[in-house]
Amino acid sequence: MHFANVKSAYSFEVNKRANKAQIKNAVERIYNVKVQKVRTANRKGKQRRRGRSFGVTSSWKKAVVFLEPEFHIDLF
Repeated sequence: MHFANVKSAYSFEVNKRANKAQIKNAVERIYNVKVQKVRTANRKGKQRRRGRSFGVTSSWKKAVVFLEPEFHIDLF
């Protein structure tokens, strides 16, 4: 089972400077749902190689948003 079906949790890529309260307010306004809690994680960029030179992909912030049981987000 998908985590969204079991726990009503959805993951988003958010701005690195956004905090949990800002993420909660944005999701509630955009999708008209009630957010129960928010978990965040800073994801480090991976090292990539192109020929002889090395580079790093951009770091990003992931937010997992848990909704109240009676709410859901229609993805398709």
